[in-house]
Amino acid sequence: MNYLDLSIKEIHEAIVNHKVTPLELVQEAIKRAKNDKNNAFEYICEKEALEEVKNLDEKKIDNLLYGIPYVLKDNFSTKGIPTSASSNILNDYVPIYSSEVFLRLKNEGAIMIGKSTLDELAMGGTGTTGRKGRTFNPWDESHLHMIGGSSCGSAAAVASGIVPFSIGSDTGDSVRKPASYAGLVGFKPTWGRISRFGLFPFAPSLDHVAFFSRNVFDSAIILKALSGRDEKDATSSIVKVDEYVNDLRKELKGKRIAVIKEIYDSFKNPVVKEAFDKALTKMKEGGAIVEYPSLDINLCKAIYPTYMVISCAEATSNNANLDGIKFGPRFEGDNYEDVMKEARTRGFSELIKRRFVIGSYSLLRENQYDTFLRAQKCRHMIVDAVNAILDKYDAIFLPASTGVAPLFEQSSDKLSAEYLLGDNYLAIGNFAGLPSLTLPLGFENNLPFGANLTCKKWKEQETLNLALAIEDITGYKNLIKKGAN
Repeated sequence: MNYLDLSIKEIHEAIVNHKVTPLELVQEAIKRAKNDKNNAFEYICEKEALEEVKNLDEKKIDNLLYGIPYVLKDNFSTKGIPTSASSNILNDYVPIYSSEVFLRLKNEGAIMIGKSTLDELAMGGTGTTGRKGRTFNPWDESHLHMIGGSSCGSAAAVASGIVPFSIGSDTGDSVRKPASYAGLVGFKPTWGRISRFGLFPFAPSLDHVAFFSRNVFDSAIILKALSGRDEKDATSSIVKVDEYVNDLRKELKGKRIAVIKEIYDSFKNPVVKEAFDKALTKMKEGGAIVEYPSLDINLCKAIYPTYMVISCAEATSNNANLDGIKFGPRFEGDNYEDVMKEARTRGFSELIKRRFVIGSYSLLRENQYDTFLRAQKCRHMIVDAVNAILDKYDAIFLPASTGVAPLFEQSSDKLSAEYLLGDNYLAIGNFAGLPSLTLPLGFENNLPFGANLTCKKWKEQETLNLALAIEDITGYKNLIKKGAN
């Protein structure tokens, strides 16, 4: 038996019963990471992980994450371990402090075996803009299909069986969309539920710590380990943390489920719609009340441009310190401006440069009202409309993507309703800071696709309980692409 192919709960039981040791698990995970075929790693922490596992406190063996290998997205600071955010401008950067997420997992006894690839500086949704090039979808051995981004490497590492869980960040859909393409559970809790101390900021009003697992129960385990107030992060919440694992149970009967009509109508793939409708039928048979409320179509179409303006503006401001002086490679120049221009020209990909141009344009005094401030007002309107739906319903449930993972060379009509709505609506969870979870729904041509649940603020327990019931309906959990490593 290969224990890394099991769930976190099953691996934990094997450790407690002395069927496998943490050292054996870490050694196997490192071996798989070295054989990775999907460009999932920025850095493999072989020396660090082997040292860490030898120093585990056996008194913590009852912790569900004790001795469990995992992968951390390379935009989380790790003291003494290279952290580049997949950007050339941060080549050879080694932090002097660690993120709170890393520290909490370490305290639980989890062992980080690697830092994963991402779209550069966590900007992008394709898994193609990192300094190491494309990250591939393990479900496609031909390497023609993307896994999505920006948390591409974290998704690939779990889908290919290297580790049972991984950590990512989600600013628009950066964990939940790759989870759909990878056959995984991807969970972004309420904004403020998990500390972001040590997470490189992209767009702080939208950024969430999020994670991948292979089933809903494992997601509850990870959430419990990471949740709670952190005095180092002023935006982390003091709201009570629920007993996510102990209180996990299937809930459907009497639950009111909203399927937003305008977004649902934008999905054209018959395989996706058939699988989704089948799940809805089973949910209704289980006692759920399913209805199709409307969301103003103009607000739906505004989600993507609103996200782009706000995120690019915040990113431009947050990354101003990547100038070749405070951070980044130092080049010669006659003055500060020349040094900065050379560092940023050489250090950033074309996508980053484009986003910084959009952000800078939006923040110019003469443009702020028509771009940035208008986008903020639009965000407020979208959040109000979504919260009005959630005032009447327990959850919003929709397909998580318009289909399976796209081809790298595939182009889409960026102005089509399918793209503007079906491929970008997940950002509403970031606009409003809502708990949002993607889980597997079906397969087309041997590639997975998922569905998404979004619930009220601080209702992580309800999100998990509903997801557990849906997981039971679909039967899809603990999915691994065999032979991907």
